[in-house]
Amino acid sequence: MESEVSVPNSNGALPETRMRLYDSHAHLVSDDIARYPRNPIKLAPTENVSGTYTPFGPGTIGKPGGMHGPDPINEKPTAEQMHAWMEEENVVGIAAVQKGMIYRTDNSYIVDAADIFPDQMRAVIIVDPQAPETPGMVQDLAKRGIVGIRFFGVGIKDKKSWLSAPESIEVWSLADQLGLVVDIEAPGVGGEILIPVIEAMADRFPSLPIVLDHLFMPVVTDADFGLGENFAGFTKRDNISVKFTSLSMDVIREQGISPEEVLRRAVDLYGPDKVMWGSDIGTSSGTYKEMIARAIASTALLNEDERRKVLHDTGRRIFTGWHRDD
Repeated sequence: MESEVSVPNSNGALPETRMRLYDSHAHLVSDDIARYPRNPIKLAPTENVSGTYTPFGPGTIGKPGGMHGPDPINEKPTAEQMHAWMEEENVVGIAAVQKGMIYRTDNSYIVDAADIFPDQMRAVIIVDPQAPETPGMVQDLAKRGIVGIRFFGVGIKDKKSWLSAPESIEVWSLADQLGLVVDIEAPGVGGEILIPVIEAMADRFPSLPIVLDHLFMPVVTDADFGLGENFAGFTKRDNISVKFTSLSMDVIREQGISPEEVLRRAVDLYGPDKVMWGSDIGTSSGTYKEMIARAIASTALLNEDERRKVLHDTGRRIFTGWHRDD
């Protein structure tokens, strides 16, 4: 029987109920630079990963890809390090998401890393949907067991066209045919222009799971923490789900807002079967142990069933096909 961990109820006490965790968003980085050379994306000082200015400056909590504090811990684990941490923290599996800021679309390490621990790690590769080599690469790596592709639009100015051009639709279609998940990086700002594109693709490929990173970066200072009618189309489509991550919590706390209130709102909006936790280890600051503690604490306003789904069931089901009766 898989080991389980204590989780708090709404008054902060630890109940007898225990559960496993599934991490839907973990970045792995090799320490073998010769075998897996790095090719980091360099952004202008005023530019964030979406190519647009945001109020989060360098070294500030909530800046995607940034570190925080005077002496930040910003761990970028290898597969072996991650596997050890998973065992310590009762994390039964991860979606190993390609680290685009370091490797771009060279997915060699993330695929090799997942191969080391195939029962606990599944790779999500990054693709350029308009690159001519992408369809062949996706087909080849699908044979090696990848579970998803990620559209990571760093430096892309016209993300709408980038995701909806004919070449891009071919990649969406290929993911659907191969039974893969499509994971979409949430732009720091300006993500609203992608909403109709994502809705259209969800309708065109109704059996294709689409997962949106970091709650799709809502403006948490708006009413309902930015999780309102703007995302109504997402909530009405069964194949669209969202991740609640350490990056989400950093952005929320930067605004003086309680992460558990935002998670409560997200679950109310989408339902617990469409919300999953992801650590964002390898990008967000903090140790893995700290990220686990923050994840558990963020569920304080959820009931036991909701908590289990957000911390384990939903991510594991979508990325591995697991079901509770397996």
